[in-house]
Amino acid sequence: MRPIRRGDFGDAVRDIQHRLLEAGLSVDASELEGHFGPSTEAAVREFQQRRGLVSDGLVGLDTWGRLVEAGHRLGDRTLYLRHPSFRGDDVVELQRRLNSLGFDAGKEDGLFGPRTSEAVNEFQVNVGGEGDGIVGTETVSALARLRPTPEGPSRAMVREEEDLRRMDSSIVGAVVAIDPGHGPSDPGNVGPSGLVETDVTLLLADALAEELAARGAVPKPLRSNAEDPTPSGRARAANDIGATVCVSLHLNAGEPEAEGATCFYFGTPATHSPAGRRLAEVIQEELTSRLGLKDGRVHPLAIDILRETRMPAVQVEPCFLTNEKEERMLADGRTRRDIAAAIVDGIERFFRAAPDEGTAADRAGYS
Repeated sequence: MRPIRRGDFGDAVRDIQHRLLEAGLSVDASELEGHFGPSTEAAVREFQQRRGLVSDGLVGLDTWGRLVEAGHRLGDRTLYLRHPSFRGDDVVELQRRLNSLGFDAGKEDGLFGPRTSEAVNEFQVNVGGEGDGIVGTETVSALARLRPTPEGPSRAMVREEEDLRRMDSSIVGAVVAIDPGHGPSDPGNVGPSGLVETDVTLLLADALAEELAARGAVPKPLRSNAEDPTPSGRARAANDIGATVCVSLHLNAGEPEAEGATCFYFGTPATHSPAGRRLAEVIQEELTSRLGLKDGRVHPLAIDILRETRMPAVQVEPCFLTNEKEERMLADGRTRRDIAAAIVDGIERFFRAAPDEGTAADRAGYS
């Protein structure tokens, strides 16, 4: 799908505009007949910021999917476990309510998966129902009768953060999913001398796989040179192989002087993955200390590879491909091996128990 952008006209733009209006955003009346003008672009950017997406004003697959999901309200449709999973704001609200009541629906990602289904089943049995895992009018009404969602972090975040504090494992035997970003249909960014992102991410993936194997881990690449899976397909593959963690490799782009490393983890303005954040932080620290890269910090992002994976997942962007110096670094095999070693150092640190810095439970006053 070619992203829909400023200057486009037609029914698809009109559909986007009406969904933006339903989400409470404003579009100038002069643009509402399908003209993707400045006010439509501004509304798209604001929507993306609210959803934890890259705020570029372009309506690609991620943004379009979230616009569709935003139109669903809990009770508007019957929810149950199926493939592909139900997605939407109604699922987020269901997960939020279940978690607040002590039923473990997992991270509040808007995907009705096995964990959410199990939580629904348990809730239904506890309120005297059949426990069929189907969220219809009776289940929605039962949820509505109970106490409101409390303020503070969700219990899903609290549980994940508590598990993280107790973690004391080893990289040996760990299955690490490696996602070389982009592919044949979307080669990504191009450097000043012509280095292409999809080619570099494959080379980085090879270096990362070698380093992981040398330390006893089990690397599992999610695509080869000829393959071109969707982001959802990559997340599904990582889930299917039972990966312990997932590392997606991309390269940044910007003005010629822009430089440095950045890591992303799953997060929106309403929720995030504490384990994903911790993994991003330790990898970022290793990249900047080992290679002397400028620290672009870690950031939350709700793209599919981070949102749909069931294990801690990060997107690592170690360099700006559009920076001449960093492009030369990426073209050098030794530097790629250094980048891989830094990422694996971070993964090893992640498996060790994190320092006690106060948990979401402490901050929220949960016992």
